[in-house]
Amino acid sequence: MTSAPARPPELRDFYENPAVPVASGTPRSIRQARMLAAALGPATTGHARTVLDIGCGDGTAAATAAPLLPGHRVIGVDWSQDALRRARTRIPYAVRGELTGGGLPFAPESADAVLFSEVIEHLVDPDAALDEIRRILRPGGHLMLSTPNLAAWYNRALLLAGVQPVFSEVSLRGIHGRPGREVVGHLRLYTARALREFVAASGFTVVTLEGAPFHGVPRPLRPLDRLACARPQLASILLLHARRT
Repeated sequence: MTSAPARPPELRDFYENPAVPVASGTPRSIRQARMLAAALGPATTGHARTVLDIGCGDGTAAATAAPLLPGHRVIGVDWSQDALRRARTRIPYAVRGELTGGGLPFAPESADAVLFSEVIEHLVDPDAALDEIRRILRPGGHLMLSTPNLAAWYNRALLLAGVQPVFSEVSLRGIHGRPGREVVGHLRLYTARALREFVAASGFTVVTLEGAPFHGVPRPLRPLDRLACARPQLASILLLHARRT
């Protein structure tokens, strides 16, 4: 009697692996949190806002944002049980939820803002994800989305040299043809123009698009990476603020 062939690993298995990074850099988290704090304004008595950090990972981004959002309620959401275990050590509220399938465990128009940090590049169906975010946001609610920039200043040079761009991946098993060592499961990448158009087509009004540095840039190049933030289309990370139309 022969044994059944081993089941090939699925994308869910990849993200449940504790070795896969689930947090992004602090500089991006701080910039994004400041953008959200400016958009929401201070909490007033009886008018605390509900902020959902969807795809919260280990809770680092939510924990970074919380001190800048005093009086507002920040809730982490992730479908990875391993990520949630870590998130609950950093933030008071972290619940399991999915953007596809059964959807998020929140009523329509129940959230005032959504943090969506370094998530969209991992999704098979980003259209359905933004539909679900739009469902749970109140009219005029804020979407704070961040994602790596395919057209970052160094990626333009790498492509000219025939090198695979940073952030892009051709395999879940190893890095091939580009700098870096970590496989993080990126499936989709956006330029500044593509991100604006995609979010607008999903029923949001884009308010602003800013740039943020990438923590993985080699130390000697970090000053240049910070300078590139002045032009979002060249920055390492895209920070987009949109509102539900």
